[in-house]
Amino acid sequence: MGGVVGYGGIQGYLVATGLAGVVGTGREKSLGRYRLFAARDPRVLMGVEPQGGWGVGELVALMAEKCGVSADPGCVSGHDVIDPERTVAALDAFAGRVAVVAQRGGTVLIGTGHPHRLLGFYGGLADALSAAGCTVLTPAQGRSVDITTRFGLRTHHLDYVRGVAVVREGDGERAGCATPVHSHSPLPVRLALGAAAEEGRPLPDLVIGDHGWVCGAGQLGFEAIGLADTDDPAVFVGEAEGVVSVAVPLDDGVWSDCYLPLTRYVLNRACLSQ
Repeated sequence: MGGVVGYGGIQGYLVATGLAGVVGTGREKSLGRYRLFAARDPRVLMGVEPQGGWGVGELVALMAEKCGVSADPGCVSGHDVIDPERTVAALDAFAGRVAVVAQRGGTVLIGTGHPHRLLGFYGGLADALSAAGCTVLTPAQGRSVDITTRFGLRTHHLDYVRGVAVVREGDGERAGCATPVHSHSPLPVRLALGAAAEEGRPLPDLVIGDHGWVCGAGQLGFEAIGLADTDDPAVFVGEAEGVVSVAVPLDDGVWSDCYLPLTRYVLNRACLSQ
């Protein structure tokens, strides 16, 4: 996989793996999310408090600009398309922010709502940043938070795997054995940041993540960068409004190993080794 590090190589790799180009995310699903965002549904806002009106038409236009999806509101079916050039440009900007915090030996908080797909990507970043002298924070480990899911209110607890924050459903010993779960909620990052502040622990210079991790942290005023699919308009609205520093458009639902070369690409661009 080392051959994908160059600019042209990474573009081809993104398209070949479905991370960009024609992606698995359906247009109908994305439009449904845009409608929910326009209605200010908290499940889709992911912690962002938008300042603009952001109707469906405006969201379609924004996502066309940021991701390369069809700008035609009349296109209501088929698969979304992500422009690989936009993905690479965003990955380069992402790497630039990683390089800055690494050069400073700063503090980083990393979290994912996509543990089954993206844990390896983020874990590689955490390993490299730690080796570069950064402090990878793990505040509020084991603390509980109630998150509304499609099954109702459920207790989750915050855990860290390879320095990456995840949530597991349940509480106590049973939750410690549970598989990390998918989540859009900003509550875990609010819990982590709040606990660090209450205990007088360091706060992050940079938050890296997706879903509620990047949106929730950015809304609280922390510099936040992350990955987002075409059905995650909150991250791109956050970027457009200055809440999120960098939003990288890519399909967040492909095989987990496909993201590992992206870790190497980011670290190479940031002049770090894994």
